[in-house]
Amino acid sequence: MEQNSIPSSKVERAMRFVKTGVQIGGNYMKHYSKKMLDPSLNKDQLHEDNATDVYNTLSELKGSALKVAQMLSMEKNVLPRQYTNKFQMAQYSAPPLSGPLIVQTFIKSFGKAPQEIFETFNMKASNAASIGQVHEATLGGKKLAIKIQYPGVAESIKSDLKMVKPIAFRLLDMNEKELEKYIKEVESKLLEETDYELEFKRSIEISTRCAQIPNLVFTEYYKEFTSKRVLTMDWMEGMHLEEFLKTNPSQEIRNKIGQAMWDFYDMQVHKLRAVHADPHPGNFLMRSDGTLGVIDFGCVKEISIDFYYNYFSLLVPELMKDVSIVKRIMLQQEIINKSDTPEVQQIITDAFVKMTNLLRTPFDYEEFDFGNNEYIDKIYELGEEVSKMDELKKSKEGRGSQHALYINRTYFGLYSILNVLQAKVKTGVRDWSKDLIQYHLSKSN
Repeated sequence: MEQNSIPSSKVERAMRFVKTGVQIGGNYMKHYSKKMLDPSLNKDQLHEDNATDVYNTLSELKGSALKVAQMLSMEKNVLPRQYTNKFQMAQYSAPPLSGPLIVQTFIKSFGKAPQEIFETFNMKASNAASIGQVHEATLGGKKLAIKIQYPGVAESIKSDLKMVKPIAFRLLDMNEKELEKYIKEVESKLLEETDYELEFKRSIEISTRCAQIPNLVFTEYYKEFTSKRVLTMDWMEGMHLEEFLKTNPSQEIRNKIGQAMWDFYDMQVHKLRAVHADPHPGNFLMRSDGTLGVIDFGCVKEISIDFYYNYFSLLVPELMKDVSIVKRIMLQQEIINKSDTPEVQQIITDAFVKMTNLLRTPFDYEEFDFGNNEYIDKIYELGEEVSKMDELKKSKEGRGSQHALYINRTYFGLYSILNVLQAKVKTGVRDWSKDLIQYHLSKSN
């Protein structure tokens, strides 16, 4: 169903959150009433009801509220599956906005309705996500994709994140300081995502630099039909992951697409130091010939030199064997703090090294099979185990650099997609490891 309006005032939006809180309270009352009659009752239905109510509210509000749901859908190690399954809909299946709101956005941007600019313009959205929705148009014989931002998204980010904070706090089980870092980083990236002129610039830069990667396809963008709230590009054919897998692609085709995706991220991280930090299935289009289309460069995380040299040193076995280097990285990444006791530092370091060794596994092989479900399950199990450690929750400063949030999401998202794709990938020669080793040797001298 189309949505005819978006609650825009702070009061209206706050009331939706209050209403959701009341619904969740009612769900708990129903659950415990039933449990009195049947003590063996589990929380599956409770989670399903709560996930539905939360998603319905966030999808109605759009913008940052729905974007948080999209991000939470990738946190499979900390959320019940009912939440992740429901929140995944935010990636490209949110309820679309009605025609009049779309026309209004065009008139504000270009002084004309879309029908006055393009030869044809389909008022029905092809897909709708958290920040905007995509419409099909034609001009000069070309089929175009027009991404249109929902009205009021940019203006509501700060207040929305304040209101969604209690929900995120409960679901993510973070301490106050960690949640503050999380929300601060999310806010900065969301503000960037609402600037389609910035996305246009980054799309051109990254696609140009990565154009030589085999089996990777990018679209062409049109500056004359782009504004802060509208982005125009050539239409790209292809299927999202779930639809693609229903075609029963061969292992060879899966591997080609998986390799293109791996090479794309390897190039961005180690050469560009700026990464497409939103690797969910809605941002990729897959084809039967083994090519991969990349869309939506709204969320790009730029990687500072200091952060790069410390964070990615975790992928170098030689460096991880040096206790002094590991401790320096742990302090720099704010995983341990100087105020921690030696015992707490050691417990956290041991858990951190265990997790790092597991996440580094694909880099230890010339070719790695991401279809190995046992490996992915181990990541989620260890992530859940680490997230529940009391030592991690006791820090007043919070744990982890805010800059790691989107990089962690990028790799977890990449691994997850490659796992669902069941792809075997050549991880490549780590020529960048020499630079990292040299950097830490110079720090030690």
